[in-house]
Amino acid sequence: MVDKRQLLELVGHYAAILLVVTVVLAVVRSAFGEIGFWVELAIVIAVVAVYRPIVKSLGVEPSAWNRDESA
Repeated sequence: MVDKRQLLELVGHYAAILLVVTVVLAVVRSAFGEIGFWVELAIVIAVVAVYRPIVKSLGVEPSAWNRDESA
């Protein structure tokens, strides 16, 4: 079970992902104009997929991500 402290850590990261996706889409739209739904969806998936490894490599991941996965 996730405790309240871990949940608050995760909320911050979910907000960060939302902010990063919004900024990346805004930059791409301003650079290339309207790009279409499927391209935007691919960009969102790519940003979400690379967020966790980048955050882990920077050492700022929430403690809930460091749980023992063998349990």
